[in-house]
Amino acid sequence: MASLSQSQCMKLSSISPAFKSNPTFPRPAHSNYAFKLKFNHKLAVKPVRVSYEVAGAEIKDRKEEEEEEEGRKLRVGLICGGPSAERGISLNSARSVLDHIQGEDLIVSCYYVDPDLNAYAVSPAQLYSNTPADFDFKLESLAQGFESLNEFTNHLSQSVDIVFPVIHGRFGEDGGIQELLEKANIPFVGTSCQQCKRAFDKYNASIELKNLGFPTIPSFLIDQTKTNKQQLIQWFQNNNLNPQNGKVIVKPTKSGSSIGVRTAFGAEDSIKKALEIISSKIDDNALVEIFLEGGKEFTAIVLHVGPVSDRQPVVLLPTEIELLNENNNENNEGENGIFDYRKKYLPSQQVKYYTPPGFEEEVTECIREGAKRVFEGLNLKDFARIDGWFLPAGKKEKVEGQNGNFAFGRTEFGTVVFTDINLISGMEQTSFLFQQASKVGFSHSGILRTVIQNAVSRFPSLTPATQKWNSFSQKLRRKKSVKNNGGKKKKVFVLFGGDTSERQVSLMSGTNVWLNLQSFHDLDVVPCLLAPMDGYSSSLNQNIDEFDKSWAVWTLPYSLVLRHTTEEVHDACTEAIDPDRAVLTTKLRAKVVSELKEHLMKVEWFNGFDFEEIPPVKYSLEEWIQLAKDSGATVFIAVHGGIGEDGTLQLMLESEEIPYTGPGPAASRTCIDKVKTSETLRKLVDKGVLTIPKDVWSVENILKNEIKLETIWDDLITMFRSQTICVKPARDGCSTGVARLCSVEDLKVYLNALRNLSPRILPNSLSRAHGVIEMAVPPPKQLIFEPFIETDDVSIASGSAHDLAFSGKSEWVEVTAGVFGRNGDMRCFNPSVTVKETGDVLSLEEKFQGGTGINLTPPPEEIISEEALKKCKERMELIANTLGLEGFSRIDAFVNVETGEVLVIEVNTVPGMTPSTVLIHQALAEEPPIYPQEFFRKIVDQALMRTKYISPFSFR
Repeated sequence: MASLSQSQCMKLSSISPAFKSNPTFPRPAHSNYAFKLKFNHKLAVKPVRVSYEVAGAEIKDRKEEEEEEEGRKLRVGLICGGPSAERGISLNSARSVLDHIQGEDLIVSCYYVDPDLNAYAVSPAQLYSNTPADFDFKLESLAQGFESLNEFTNHLSQSVDIVFPVIHGRFGEDGGIQELLEKANIPFVGTSCQQCKRAFDKYNASIELKNLGFPTIPSFLIDQTKTNKQQLIQWFQNNNLNPQNGKVIVKPTKSGSSIGVRTAFGAEDSIKKALEIISSKIDDNALVEIFLEGGKEFTAIVLHVGPVSDRQPVVLLPTEIELLNENNNENNEGENGIFDYRKKYLPSQQVKYYTPPGFEEEVTECIREGAKRVFEGLNLKDFARIDGWFLPAGKKEKVEGQNGNFAFGRTEFGTVVFTDINLISGMEQTSFLFQQASKVGFSHSGILRTVIQNAVSRFPSLTPATQKWNSFSQKLRRKKSVKNNGGKKKKVFVLFGGDTSERQVSLMSGTNVWLNLQSFHDLDVVPCLLAPMDGYSSSLNQNIDEFDKSWAVWTLPYSLVLRHTTEEVHDACTEAIDPDRAVLTTKLRAKVVSELKEHLMKVEWFNGFDFEEIPPVKYSLEEWIQLAKDSGATVFIAVHGGIGEDGTLQLMLESEEIPYTGPGPAASRTCIDKVKTSETLRKLVDKGVLTIPKDVWSVENILKNEIKLETIWDDLITMFRSQTICVKPARDGCSTGVARLCSVEDLKVYLNALRNLSPRILPNSLSRAHGVIEMAVPPPKQLIFEPFIETDDVSIASGSAHDLAFSGKSEWVEVTAGVFGRNGDMRCFNPSVTVKETGDVLSLEEKFQGGTGINLTPPPEEIISEEALKKCKERMELIANTLGLEGFSRIDAFVNVETGEVLVIEVNTVPGMTPSTVLIHQALAEEPPIYPQEFFRKIVDQALMRTKYISPFSFR
């Protein structure tokens, strides 16, 4: 890797002595060795029928499982991956499903299908590997491959009772996996093969909907074998669109609802973008649709519930999707008008969600009734997500129906149009499935188990297994009920949010921690949002000193946590306590709950909803701390940057003797102040711990000195003896505002982004190719400049999905290591080397979202020798103990692959805890693996043991 991308907020004005004198500091070296290496880390993959238990999170050999006399566990096969561009979302969905359906009454076996439709059995630990590239790279070493799909289905028929496919797009929703399972007579969750084929093809589905009496959007099919421009021009004219620049949507006919969706202007541009979809192999065909100006997008989850003889679809509370235009001219094609992949799956200020919608009640009910009819008309099964548009009255209607008419969709206030049918809805932690289910009282586990229960009851062959499973489940519930009545639950407040540029990552971290801790029946886990007292709109546009800010903490109901941004969560809180909105929501929710109860009460396995919706409560920070004290709560700090990492929160909690996670006030203050960090560690230079030179500028001063930028640039490259500079915010984390500057022109681009308050720098705006650079909002007060360290590239070898290419020019690589334990006795997990897929700086997606990147944990011996790795870990522990760390933290550094010397980049005292964070990978790489639920529980237990000698992190 070749950047300080993991480093962010360092603050050192003077040159480190190590930089001046140490001969092993990274420099262009005379040595130049390059080679390919095969990834051959062997992880013992136990027989594929595995049990993922909450207590101990152990992988158990199915042959060692003994069936209970009064019942037995249900065997579920979870299949993810697939050939579509939505493979990464599939992995995230599978990880989420695994987290939430696990239990003592289920045995979950995990499987992966690669882009070439090769099937593999994988361990549950492998599901946390992070990315499609990660999966594909490690499959030969970490998984059991099947010779053919026929062998795969033969295995499934013997090993599982029912399959839960979570493959999105091709092979998952087009009938592919369903056909395979049907031929082998293997029960599965979801719609049958033939019905999938009807519903998944958007062009054919539009015809089906029209025949069922629904309005549809006029469309034109562009086939890969022929493109008739004249016919397309005629279609534009027939729909009163200018063939030269009429605005339309171009999207794949057979793909998910986000991948490859583009706006186009005119017939020629439409053909160009359709051919791009086809040439990129997203799909064989493309669909051109009218752009619905003024329309409002929505999506609705449909559940199939009740006894088999009387099963009915019930539509949950729909979600309105509002796209917000940003005034930064960042996209001259008007892509802001599309709910695309990035807006759907990454934190964004360009979209807001409302559940239920802000429509008139009649419109919402029309959506629910229509989605139910679509589900019934297409003969769908178990669950689905149906997307569409509401076109307000008064807008020029651009829809069509059978023979020019349609029987359903008109209301007094406008027209409801259904456009996309998602047969395997996304199941990430904050997906629409969980957002809408939580509004009526279903937890993640509750809704997924409801779907599975409904599915198994459809198959007569599963009746004996289902009866035994239900018997066993009821027995376990009785045991847990008796056990829980015997003791009081421990309160845990999970705090996330803040107002730094890392607040969205904090939300992902806090949500992940909260959901994982939910599985422990002796804990009462309360999610809490830290936000500016007057809201984000007032705070983010002001540079208020941290000590002068007034903070609020909201205790949140289940459903309000499941959002993509802290702003969304905050707005949902204020909306929830608005009297008029609360009345409408309560009325609509009661109607859905009544419908669900009517059907679910007819099945014996239904034990009621998981919780009742409660309103959020707002406290001042001081009041919330008193609440934590009075409740005897432990505070899990998941606030990245700001008062979450500078010691402020830690000091406030410690003064009230409230247990909390992570390092104490002194260590937190040291690590967020990069000057103090470097000064503290400088004494370790003779022990192989080095520091990096930095120069700090106030943003105000450097913007005032625009005419002197040439001089400033020359001074920087002279000071650092480097032609390439790394710039970053002084007090922000590792996901925003980090850029590689190669010239004064690059510096000007970066400073203009700060001056204009741009939320991001677009790809390739600087002289060297790069991806999107997310900028800090609010803008930082200080910037740090450092030499850009040229380290050895670790990349995927050309022409191979399983080999690495390693060029050993400098003998240094970038690593990340988690450290855990008690003060003075910190221990280091095996560090990770991340093989980035694009650019010099790791993107937000690579770091936290599970979209790209390959993590090598531990690094292969061909990269770092065993002896060097051992010394590296010892030095990481020395760093942690010298800084006074405790609990858990993350150290980012460069490591010399021959000597194990460590060049410290930064220390994060509240590291990212998202589902794909590197700390999870490192915990899972331990022997035995530490699964996420156990990992976070150990952190909570350690917080309660801060003054005790024995640490729960006994992983050595």
